[in-house]
Amino acid sequence: MHLEFRNYYEVLLLEILRDEGLMDELPEDYLADLCCLTLNQLPVRYIRHLVDTYFFEQYDELQQMKSEIHIALERSQDFLQSNLKQSQLTE
Repeated sequence: MHLEFRNYYEVLLLEILRDEGLMDELPEDYLADLCCLTLNQLPVRYIRHLVDTYFFEQYDELQQMKSEIHIALERSQDFLQSNLKQSQLTE
């Protein structure tokens, strides 16, 4: 048996990163760390079919989720930048 489902926050985060051009700008390892840190701050919302989610989702709810992602993403970027500077100082 093969079940397909995914976390909708992952889908939205990747869309935001693509829209902001970060998928092309950032190194892959940094991007993976950024995604993990960001998603760990967010709740999970599992979906089976993306098209169904778009159909049933309310605009206000989507805007709230995107806002949560932007806040978590900013915190994660700050954290990674701070740790990157810290590691450069100790080298």
